[in-house]
Amino acid sequence: MRGSSLATRLFLSATAWVVVILVITGIVLSSVYRNAAERAFDRRLNLYLRTLIAEVATPDEPPDHQFQSLGEPLFELPLSGWYWQIVRTDTEKNETRASRSLWDKKLPKLEERDAELTAAGIRLRYVDGPEGQSLRMVERPVDLGADGKFLVSVAGDATEIFDETRSFDYYLGGTFAALGIVLLLTTIFQVRFGLAPLKRISESIADIRSGRAERLEGEFPVEIAPLARETNALIDANREIVERARTHVGNLAHAIKTPLSVIVNEAAAHPADPFANKVLEQTDVMRDQVAHHLERARIAARVTIVGTVTEVAPAIEALRRTMEKIHRDRGIAIEVKADPQARFRGERQDLEEMAGNLVDNACKWATSQVFIEVLVEPPPAPGAGPRLRIIVDDDGRGLSAAERAQVSRRGQRLDESKPGSGLGLSIVVDLAGLYGGHLTLGDAPTGGLRAELVLPGI
Repeated sequence: MRGSSLATRLFLSATAWVVVILVITGIVLSSVYRNAAERAFDRRLNLYLRTLIAEVATPDEPPDHQFQSLGEPLFELPLSGWYWQIVRTDTEKNETRASRSLWDKKLPKLEERDAELTAAGIRLRYVDGPEGQSLRMVERPVDLGADGKFLVSVAGDATEIFDETRSFDYYLGGTFAALGIVLLLTTIFQVRFGLAPLKRISESIADIRSGRAERLEGEFPVEIAPLARETNALIDANREIVERARTHVGNLAHAIKTPLSVIVNEAAAHPADPFANKVLEQTDVMRDQVAHHLERARIAARVTIVGTVTEVAPAIEALRRTMEKIHRDRGIAIEVKADPQARFRGERQDLEEMAGNLVDNACKWATSQVFIEVLVEPPPAPGAGPRLRIIVDDDGRGLSAAERAQVSRRGQRLDESKPGSGLGLSIVVDLAGLYGGHLTLGDAPTGGLRAELVLPGI
């Protein structure tokens, strides 16, 4: 059941309990009804047994009038399944008198250790009849003193008990099946209705992650309201932490820039001093390092914000117009093919910084043309979101594998004649990594460099 939903687990658990309870209840009711049917059958047999004992105790009646008061025609029908038998046990001959239905057969004697014994001294048990029928038989020894000792037995066809019990089981099974279906349908309704607020919270959180909402809105049941309240408090606390981090980063940037500016000005006042030149060189390195790490801190703070979404196509189009103006003197044509449904799970400023670095590099090295393509790819794994792929191609000279590895490192420049600090691609790599994406460099179909930026989408 791993990975299944809460509703599924609750439904399966409820179903299992319903089935177990109905089965146990059915077994108990069937057993109770069978016992009741046996008791009713036994009362009928005991009535015949007492009547026979009364007949044995009044032997003065003519033989043709004896045992006529039973009133059961089945005792007269051969091998009908209903029998009585009287055996005299105080003589060696064991004189036997029996119903016509026994024909020339005999009923077995019940052993005390195998039979049930009632308080009245009556033994009863299921036995096999003359024709293989299953019989319910009662038996009682009678001592008439000088008139003799007798063993009186009465047996009836137990098929009546079995048929009644089986008929009851059929009706009981049908009733419980209908009851089980009703209970399961009720359980489904209760599970769906009871878990609806949790599903609403899940959908609301998904809206917050995708940028369609900022908080959990709406009324929730009393049991769920604390969860919604604490979730909103967590979102607010996250935003406050991010804002404080931004403030600290900005303060740190100002605090460091001022001493660096003083050092640079002092060193610049002595251009002929080798020591001053060395200080200027190292302060440039320090500025690059500070700018790089402050940028990373600023980006990391922004990435932690939940619910920011950026439309990609308008951002790329605005970037195209800006780059065409910047590189107007070189006549670089920039072509864009962007999926209008593409959305980036992050801030527009970060998207523009990553894509802008890639397009700017492409324009610097292109001969005449840069091509930008934006694709939306399906989720790479179940439960993940779609992926956004931004491809930037140029028709320049391209880069070898070694050069591609070199330019991805911070501060590395292949051509000092091109403007820039060498931090562009490293910033793209770092920023993409913070968002869970990556940058790949390869060969473009136009002969130049291809840069593929993969980012989380919506």
